[in-house]
Amino acid sequence: MNVNELIAWLAELSAANGFSISEDVIRRAVAFSQVKEFAKGTVIKSMGDEAGQSAIVLSGIVRSYYIDSDGNDMTRNFSMECGWCLDEGMIGYTQHHCMWEALEDSTLLLFEAEKMKAMIYDSEELKSLWIEMLESALRYKHYRENGFLTENATQRYLHFKKRFPYLSNRVPQKHIATYLGITPESLSRIRKAMKDE
Repeated sequence: MNVNELIAWLAELSAANGFSISEDVIRRAVAFSQVKEFAKGTVIKSMGDEAGQSAIVLSGIVRSYYIDSDGNDMTRNFSMECGWCLDEGMIGYTQHHCMWEALEDSTLLLFEAEKMKAMIYDSEELKSLWIEMLESALRYKHYRENGFLTENATQRYLHFKKRFPYLSNRVPQKHIATYLGITPESLSRIRKAMKDE
C-alpha cells in the first residue's frame, strides 16, 4: 500500500468510526509513522518496555493484559480497528505497564508518542478529537470500575457484548473471562444459561 492509498484508507476508517479528520492532518501523521504487521500470538510490547511509540490498529485485534502476583494472565482491554494501542506513552508514561499481544494477524500504524502529542497540541481539530477520546476513555474507566462494584458477572458479560458486539466470536473465551474478572468455567456457565433461556 503506497502513502496515498494509506491516507485514503485512514480517512475512510476514521469516518466509518465517527471521527472527522482532514486528509491534511492524516498526511502529516503518516509522515512520522510506520505500518507494521504482527502475526497472531506475537507479544508486541512487554511490561517495562519503553513507551515511546504508540499505535492505532488498522486491522486485527490487540489485547492488553497484566500478569498478577499469582502468575495469572488478566485482560485489561481489547483494541480493534481504529482503536489505540500501546497508549501509555500518549498519557505520559515512559514505560509500558502491561503486555500487548496480537490476538489476530494485526496491522498497526506505529508513531512516536511525543510527535503525535505535539501535533495534537498544535491543531484545534486534533485537540478537540483528543479531548473527546480522553473523555470517552475516562467514561470507560468509570464504567469498568462501577461494573466490578455493582454488577454481577452475567450483567458484566451482557455489557461486554453490547460494547464489543463483534469480539465474542473473534477472541478466545478465556480472555473475555479475565476481562470480566471471572473464570473461563464461570463464563461458560453464563453463556449456557443465556442459550437455555
